[in-house]
Amino acid sequence: MKQGWAAINIRAVAAACDISVGSVYNYFDSKSDLVAAAVESVWCDIFHVPENQQVMDDFIKCVEWIFDSMRKGDEKYPGFFNLHSVSFMGEEKTGGQQLMAQSWRHIQEGLCTVLRNDKKIRQDVFDKDFTRQKFSEIIFSLIISALLRHDYDHTGIDAMIRKVIYE
Repeated sequence: MKQGWAAINIRAVAAACDISVGSVYNYFDSKSDLVAAAVESVWCDIFHVPENQQVMDDFIKCVEWIFDSMRKGDEKYPGFFNLHSVSFMGEEKTGGQQLMAQSWRHIQEGLCTVLRNDKKIRQDVFDKDFTRQKFSEIIFSLIISALLRHDYDHTGIDAMIRKVIYE
């Protein structure tokens, strides 16, 4: 957080943790693995649903919570959303790309779960061509687009969701 993603290296992490470089290598085979683990940790921190949060039964509240979490994550980890994905370009960094995809898949699966739990959704909305999965993929794409633009205003998506699945 202090020096940015580009400044991460095994020696600096070892020094900051007051441990030997060899100790870091006991856990991480490379800088790429270290950065991937850090990115996974940040994703989990940003999108951890508190136990008392009632976002898993209301799709709009869930989307609003995601946008709020993105805004707070951007404030806590400036540049994270843009910089970490760029740092995983290239063949040696496929592990990081897999972790990022895994985090995104987890969020998308959560959206599907919320769609199944939300009792206010019209019964005739989903069918074999327009499934909860497809709808969650569309909403997730809009969320990722907003994330990369640092646009945390969810009112347009909220209005669209209301028109499509509630009204």
